[in-house]
Amino acid sequence: MNRGLAGLVIAVDGPAAAGKGTLARRLAAALGLAYLDTGLLYRAVGRRLLDLGADPREAAAAEAAARALAPADLDRGDLRGPEADRAASAVAAIPGVRAVLLDWQRDFGRRNGAVLDGRDIGTVVFPEAPVKLFVTASVEERARRRWLELQGRGVAADPAAVEAELRERDARDAGRAVAPLRPAADARLLDTTALDAEAAFAAALTLVRERLGELPPDA
Repeated sequence: MNRGLAGLVIAVDGPAAAGKGTLARRLAAALGLAYLDTGLLYRAVGRRLLDLGADPREAAAAEAAARALAPADLDRGDLRGPEADRAASAVAAIPGVRAVLLDWQRDFGRRNGAVLDGRDIGTVVFPEAPVKLFVTASVEERARRRWLELQGRGVAADPAAVEAELRERDARDAGRAVAPLRPAADARLLDTTALDAEAAFAAALTLVRERLGELPPDA
Protein backbone atom coordinates (compact mmCIF):
# COMPACT_ATOMS: atom_id res chain seq x y z
CA MET A 1 0.00 0.00 0.00
CA ASN A 2 1.11 3.56 -0.67
CA ARG A 3 1.36 4.97 2.86
CA GLY A 4 0.79 8.48 1.57
CA LEU A 5 -2.66 7.45 0.42
CA ALA A 6 -3.60 5.23 3.38
CA GLY A 7 -7.30 5.58 4.17
CA LEU A 8 -8.17 7.18 0.85
CA VAL A 9 -11.47 6.09 -0.68
CA ILE A 10 -12.13 6.66 -4.38
CA ALA A 11 -15.72 6.15 -5.59
CA VAL A 12 -16.20 5.10 -9.21
CA ASP A 13 -19.83 4.90 -10.36
CA GLY A 14 -21.57 4.48 -13.68
CA PRO A 15 -23.81 2.26 -15.79
CA ALA A 16 -22.98 -1.25 -16.98
CA ALA A 17 -20.21 -1.70 -19.58
CA ALA A 18 -19.00 1.91 -19.34
CA GLY A 19 -15.51 0.69 -18.45
CA LYS A 20 -15.62 1.63 -14.79
CA GLY A 21 -14.47 -1.76 -13.54
CA THR A 22 -11.30 -1.86 -15.63
CA LEU A 23 -10.64 1.76 -14.77
CA ALA A 24 -11.16 1.34 -11.03
CA ARG A 25 -8.97 -1.78 -10.94
CA ARG A 26 -6.14 0.07 -12.69
CA LEU A 27 -6.46 3.09 -10.42
CA ALA A 28 -6.26 0.85 -7.37
CA ALA A 29 -3.12 -0.85 -8.68
CA ALA A 30 -1.49 2.46 -9.61
CA LEU A 31 -2.24 4.06 -6.24
CA GLY A 32 -1.50 1.00 -4.10
CA LEU A 33 -5.06 0.72 -2.82
CA ALA A 34 -7.40 -2.24 -2.40
CA TYR A 35 -10.08 -2.69 -5.04
CA LEU A 36 -13.69 -3.84 -4.77
CA ASP A 37 -16.13 -4.42 -7.60
CA THR A 38 -19.29 -3.95 -5.54
CA GLY A 39 -21.42 -5.26 -8.38
CA LEU A 40 -20.00 -8.71 -7.68
CA LEU A 41 -21.74 -8.64 -4.30
CA TYR A 42 -25.14 -8.28 -5.94
CA ARG A 43 -24.23 -10.78 -8.65
CA ALA A 44 -23.21 -13.31 -6.02
CA VAL A 45 -26.46 -12.81 -4.12
CA GLY A 46 -28.42 -13.23 -7.35
CA ARG A 47 -26.47 -16.36 -8.25
CA ARG A 48 -27.14 -17.90 -4.83
CA LEU A 49 -30.86 -17.43 -5.45
CA LEU A 50 -30.68 -18.89 -8.95
CA ASP A 51 -28.87 -21.92 -7.54
CA LEU A 52 -31.76 -22.41 -5.13
CA GLY A 53 -34.37 -21.97 -7.84
CA ALA A 54 -35.65 -18.88 -6.03
CA ASP A 55 -36.96 -15.67 -7.58
CA PRO A 56 -34.34 -12.87 -7.26
CA ARG A 57 -37.21 -10.40 -6.87
CA GLU A 58 -38.43 -12.11 -3.69
CA ALA A 59 -37.28 -9.88 -0.82
CA ALA A 60 -37.09 -12.36 2.06
CA ALA A 61 -35.09 -14.93 0.08
CA ALA A 62 -32.79 -12.25 -1.34
CA GLU A 63 -32.08 -10.75 2.09
CA ALA A 64 -31.28 -14.21 3.48
CA ALA A 65 -28.89 -14.82 0.57
CA ALA A 66 -27.19 -11.48 1.22
CA ARG A 67 -26.69 -12.30 4.90
CA ALA A 68 -25.20 -15.67 3.95
CA LEU A 69 -22.74 -14.17 1.46
CA ALA A 70 -19.15 -15.36 1.90
CA PRO A 71 -15.95 -13.94 0.33
CA ALA A 72 -15.55 -17.14 -1.70
CA ASP A 73 -18.86 -16.37 -3.45
CA LEU A 74 -17.17 -13.46 -5.21
CA ASP A 75 -14.70 -15.82 -6.89
CA ARG A 76 -17.32 -17.85 -8.76
CA GLY A 77 -16.87 -18.08 -12.49
CA ASP A 78 -20.54 -17.69 -13.34
CA LEU A 79 -21.17 -14.16 -12.09
CA ARG A 80 -21.19 -12.61 -15.57
CA GLY A 81 -23.62 -12.89 -18.45
CA PRO A 82 -27.24 -11.96 -19.14
CA GLU A 83 -28.76 -14.28 -16.52
CA ALA A 84 -26.45 -12.99 -13.78
CA ASP A 85 -27.03 -9.40 -14.94
CA ARG A 86 -30.80 -9.73 -14.56
CA ALA A 87 -30.55 -11.40 -11.16
CA ALA A 88 -28.11 -8.78 -9.88
CA SER A 89 -30.30 -5.91 -11.03
CA ALA A 90 -33.35 -7.51 -9.38
CA VAL A 91 -31.74 -8.04 -5.96
CA ALA A 92 -30.13 -4.58 -6.09
CA ALA A 93 -33.62 -3.03 -6.07
CA ILE A 94 -34.47 -4.64 -2.72
CA PRO A 95 -33.83 -2.26 0.23
CA GLY A 96 -33.04 -5.06 2.69
CA VAL A 97 -30.34 -6.47 0.42
CA ARG A 98 -28.74 -3.06 -0.02
CA ALA A 99 -28.76 -2.52 3.75
CA VAL A 100 -26.94 -5.80 4.38
CA LEU A 101 -24.33 -5.15 1.69
CA LEU A 102 -23.84 -1.50 2.67
CA ASP A 103 -21.99 -2.48 5.84
CA TRP A 104 -19.90 -5.00 3.89
CA GLN A 105 -18.75 -2.29 1.47
CA ARG A 106 -18.07 0.32 4.14
CA ASP A 107 -16.02 -2.10 6.23
CA PHE A 108 -13.93 -2.95 3.17
CA GLY A 109 -13.27 0.68 2.24
CA ARG A 110 -12.50 1.89 5.74
CA ARG A 111 -10.04 -0.87 6.52
CA ASN A 112 -7.09 0.77 4.73
CA GLY A 113 -8.64 2.79 1.94
CA ALA A 114 -9.81 1.47 -1.41
CA VAL A 115 -11.13 2.13 -4.88
CA LEU A 116 -14.72 0.89 -5.11
CA ASP A 117 -16.81 0.77 -8.25
CA GLY A 118 -20.56 0.41 -8.44
CA ARG A 119 -23.68 2.49 -8.90
CA ASP A 120 -24.14 4.25 -5.56
CA ILE A 121 -20.63 4.47 -4.09
CA GLY A 122 -20.41 8.26 -4.25
CA THR A 123 -24.05 8.89 -3.35
CA VAL A 124 -24.74 6.31 -0.60
CA VAL A 125 -21.83 4.07 0.37
CA PHE A 126 -19.13 6.76 0.67
CA PRO A 127 -20.77 10.16 0.13
CA GLU A 128 -17.80 11.68 1.96
CA ALA A 129 -15.22 10.21 -0.45
CA PRO A 130 -12.79 12.95 -1.54
CA VAL A 131 -12.58 11.59 -5.08
CA LYS A 132 -15.71 10.60 -7.03
CA LEU A 133 -15.82 9.66 -10.68
CA PHE A 134 -18.92 8.93 -12.74
CA VAL A 135 -17.89 6.88 -15.76
CA THR A 136 -20.30 6.68 -18.66
CA ALA A 137 -20.49 6.02 -22.40
CA SER A 138 -23.20 5.90 -25.05
CA VAL A 139 -25.50 2.91 -24.79
CA GLU A 140 -24.49 1.85 -28.31
CA GLU A 141 -20.81 1.77 -27.37
CA ARG A 142 -21.53 0.02 -24.09
CA ALA A 143 -23.56 -2.62 -25.93
CA ARG A 144 -20.70 -3.16 -28.38
CA ARG A 145 -18.24 -3.65 -25.52
CA ARG A 146 -20.53 -6.02 -23.67
CA TRP A 147 -21.12 -8.06 -26.85
CA LEU A 148 -17.36 -8.33 -27.44
CA GLU A 149 -16.87 -9.37 -23.82
CA LEU A 150 -19.46 -12.11 -24.19
CA GLN A 151 -17.93 -13.26 -27.47
CA GLY A 152 -14.54 -13.44 -25.80
CA ARG A 153 -15.97 -15.74 -23.16
CA GLY A 154 -17.59 -17.94 -25.78
CA VAL A 155 -21.13 -16.79 -24.90
CA ALA A 156 -23.41 -16.51 -27.93
CA ALA A 157 -25.34 -13.24 -27.94
CA ASP A 158 -27.30 -11.13 -30.40
CA PRO A 159 -25.99 -7.53 -30.52
CA ALA A 160 -29.50 -6.04 -30.65
CA ALA A 161 -30.56 -8.13 -27.66
CA VAL A 162 -27.48 -7.05 -25.71
CA GLU A 163 -28.33 -3.39 -26.34
CA ALA A 164 -31.96 -3.91 -25.37
CA GLU A 165 -30.86 -5.61 -22.15
CA LEU A 166 -28.57 -2.70 -21.29
CA ARG A 167 -31.32 -0.16 -21.92
CA GLU A 168 -33.66 -2.16 -19.71
CA ARG A 169 -31.07 -2.39 -16.97
CA ASP A 170 -30.29 1.34 -17.17
CA ALA A 171 -33.99 2.05 -16.67
CA ARG A 172 -34.22 -0.31 -13.68
CA ASP A 173 -31.07 1.05 -12.05
CA ALA A 174 -32.01 4.70 -12.55
CA GLY A 175 -35.64 4.19 -11.58
CA ARG A 176 -35.36 2.12 -8.42
CA ALA A 177 -36.62 3.75 -5.23
CA VAL A 178 -33.49 2.98 -3.18
CA ALA A 179 -30.04 4.26 -4.22
CA PRO A 180 -30.85 4.91 -7.90
CA LEU A 181 -28.03 5.21 -10.39
CA ARG A 182 -27.06 8.86 -10.66
CA PRO A 183 -23.84 10.88 -10.37
CA ALA A 184 -23.06 12.45 -7.01
CA ALA A 185 -23.33 16.24 -7.07
CA ASP A 186 -19.53 16.54 -6.67
CA ALA A 187 -18.55 13.67 -8.97
CA ARG A 188 -16.38 14.29 -12.02
CA LEU A 189 -17.91 12.96 -15.24
CA LEU A 190 -15.73 10.81 -17.49
CA ASP A 191 -17.28 9.87 -20.84
CA THR A 192 -15.34 6.94 -22.30
CA THR A 193 -17.34 6.57 -25.51
CA ALA A 194 -14.41 7.59 -27.70
CA LEU A 195 -11.62 6.47 -25.34
CA ASP A 196 -9.70 3.23 -25.26
CA ALA A 197 -8.59 1.75 -21.93
CA GLU A 198 -5.27 3.63 -21.88
CA ALA A 199 -6.83 7.01 -22.66
CA ALA A 200 -9.59 6.46 -20.10
CA PHE A 201 -7.05 5.56 -17.43
CA ALA A 202 -4.92 8.62 -18.19
CA ALA A 203 -8.00 10.85 -18.01
CA ALA A 204 -9.08 9.30 -14.70
CA LEU A 205 -5.63 9.73 -13.18
CA THR A 206 -5.69 13.40 -14.22
CA LEU A 207 -9.05 13.85 -12.47
CA VAL A 208 -7.71 12.20 -9.32
CA ARG A 209 -4.69 14.53 -9.33
CA GLU A 210 -6.97 17.53 -9.76
CA ARG A 211 -8.90 16.47 -6.65
CA LEU A 212 -5.97 15.49 -4.46
CA GLY A 213 -3.19 17.69 -5.72
CA GLU A 214 0.25 16.17 -6.32
CA LEU A 215 0.26 12.45 -5.64
CA PRO A 216 3.03 10.74 -3.68
CA PRO A 217 6.01 9.86 -5.93
CA ASP A 218 5.32 6.12 -5.90
CA ALA A 219 1.67 6.55 -6.94
